[in-house]
Amino acid sequence: QVQVAESGGGLVQAGGSLRLSCIITGLPFETYDLAWFRQVLGSEREGVSCITRRGVYAAYKDSVKGRFTISRDNPKNTLYLQMNNLKPEDTAMYYCAAFRMGDYCARPSWRTYDPEHWGQGTQVTVSS
Repeated sequence: QVQVAESGGGLVQAGGSLRLSCIITGLPFETYDLAWFRQVLGSEREGVSCITRRGVYAAYKDSVKGRFTISRDNPKNTLYLQMNNLKPEDTAMYYCAAFRMGDYCARPSWRTYDPEHWGQGTQVTVSS
């Protein structure tokens, strides 16, 4: 059974930092591209960042480029999202996602695909 567990969310002031973590078990972690999505209540879920299975390539939503960094530790089955210089508009529930699709993160339309596995999310709130 696949389990996806995010952690690291919280309340932070604008300009602050948070590091999200996601542990995925029950699947061959190193064979999946991974991503972070976020959703504000009442809005559609949007892709924030993705990373290829070996961590060689990553892609980002334009508004987070230069502030967020995605990374992964395959031996630990863990995905990370380092978020710096947070802004109130970054407030959302953040979800970890796993994609079995080959070359998922290398596709220009990576943000439009549905993953095989989602987590329950971790809330990030940025106050002004």
